[in-house]
Amino acid sequence: MSITDKSGQTVKSADRVLDIFELFGEVDTRELSLMDITRRLELPASSVFKILQNLVQRGYLEKDENGKMFHLGYKIFQIGAKYAQQTNLTTEFQYIAAQIVAEVNEAVYLAIRSDRNILYIAEKQSTHHVRFVSHLGMKLPLHTTAMGKLFLSAMRDDDVVQLYSEQELGLLTDRTISDLEKLLEQLQEIRRDGVAFSEGEAVHGIRCTAAPIFNANQEMIAAMSISIPTTRWKEETWSQMTELVVQGAKKLTSIHYYQAT
Repeated sequence: MSITDKSGQTVKSADRVLDIFELFGEVDTRELSLMDITRRLELPASSVFKILQNLVQRGYLEKDENGKMFHLGYKIFQIGAKYAQQTNLTTEFQYIAAQIVAEVNEAVYLAIRSDRNILYIAEKQSTHHVRFVSHLGMKLPLHTTAMGKLFLSAMRDDDVVQLYSEQELGLLTDRTISDLEKLLEQLQEIRRDGVAFSEGEAVHGIRCTAAPIFNANQEMIAAMSISIPTTRWKEETWSQMTELVVQGAKKLTSIHYYQAT
């Protein structure tokens, strides 16, 4: 079957899929029901239902626990991560990260937000045998990582509470923050200091320091971090790493700002 028919009109089902994706990008809410979508797009519920089920099976949409509300799925963000790998942001990151690794020989990472997770889109590894190794496209819960907590700090407290209103703070290690009030307290500190930390909250024995990257509209678009095993941790090294990640993130923000203006 060809993409277009003889009259040159696009295939209706393909148009409807794109209309659904664009709707999720336009609305203020994160989740939409079947009736929300059919009403807004003025489409028959039977047709939309079949499309939604197909998109869920392929990972492009996900359903809530009750199976009634839909939101963008992991597949969308994986594709976005692949695209991001081709952008100037990741290219510039590699240059800055190489300088940091040359100075402290610890791993540097770049991540974007993917719903309740961070999504790793670039990295520069150290030469040490003992190290935390991510892989491109890996996801970790926002509340468990320094970079993820930066994204949460860019939100209002009410929005953070709403984000976790139907889902508990899952535990990855015995150091993962499980109390929402404690998380909100940390977010206040992050907003004040402009830097975030994690201490074995996502991976045992790994500490991270992270800083935010903004666009020309002062919107947080990515985060940059440096990780170090606790076996190599020293206070003076930690201070140096924090300064380096803050300066690196500022450089990426500056470059991105001037490219956008």
